[in-house]
Amino acid sequence: MDLRELRYFVTVVDERHFGRAAARLHMTQPPLSRAIKRLETELGHVLLDRSPGGVTLTAAGSSLYEEARALLARADQVRTRVASAAGAATITIGTLAEGTGEAGRSGPRLAEAYRARHPGLAVRIREADLTDPTAGLRTGQVDVALTRAPFDQTGIVTHVLRTDPVGVVLRADDPLADRESLHPDDLADRPWFRLPEGTDPIWRAYWRGPGANPEGPVVRTAHECLQAVLWNGSVGVAPLSHALPQGLVAVALPDMPPSPLVVAWCGTDPGPLIRSFAEVAASVYGAGRSLRSASGVRSASVG
Repeated sequence: MDLRELRYFVTVVDERHFGRAAARLHMTQPPLSRAIKRLETELGHVLLDRSPGGVTLTAAGSSLYEEARALLARADQVRTRVASAAGAATITIGTLAEGTGEAGRSGPRLAEAYRARHPGLAVRIREADLTDPTAGLRTGQVDVALTRAPFDQTGIVTHVLRTDPVGVVLRADDPLADRESLHPDDLADRPWFRLPEGTDPIWRAYWRGPGANPEGPVVRTAHECLQAVLWNGSVGVAPLSHALPQGLVAVALPDMPPSPLVVAWCGTDPGPLIRSFAEVAASVYGAGRSLRSASGVRSASVG
């Protein structure tokens, strides 16, 4: 019995399905099934009841699940402490430079909780503009990212911390500014700001807004977006949770999908520091029933 097999077992239990667990682990299902069967043979007990709809824990499996989670957490702590003692423990966290967004409100609580868990850790922060929704993750500049979806998640694992409804940002003197909500047809003649060519197409299309509106100015930062609205009368989309400067208002767009706030990392085994950051973030944002994640185009929402 090794830690890799235990991690496989915990993932299968979390997903309650071999296929979903294999996708999360970036492996095919047959070797995962063999690994779990090997674990059962070694322990001498059936751990999972299999059915076409998924898996459930047996009594022996329930006991192992709790022990396995504790062992894996302890192993992560050992790795972190050894790295810290060697003076090599660092983590680089990527964020979007959203101005009055997430960093301004929950950032201090997240930093305090993570520092308390890893007091000797050196933490570097990298802010990215709106041209990179992975905040440096895709290019290997950061270890973990606190960002927003949707974007191309190929090779990236995401965990949804919260979903925020979005609205259209207007000048306060706009004739539509007093409306409780708006439909895309209400904005058909308005120029929308655009993200630069070459930006992730899924991300670019989302913030482009619904409909085929006239194209407005090209922007790269949240500040530029707000200035485009304030000075040029352009319109754009923003999470309703974001505070806006004087002179601007946000009106709800109920027909537009909400914006998920996610913690993201690359690969199937993020290591103890990244996994710990994701757990702390889930706790701070109230999304911590269990840290279930998903790769590719599927994200696991626990909010």
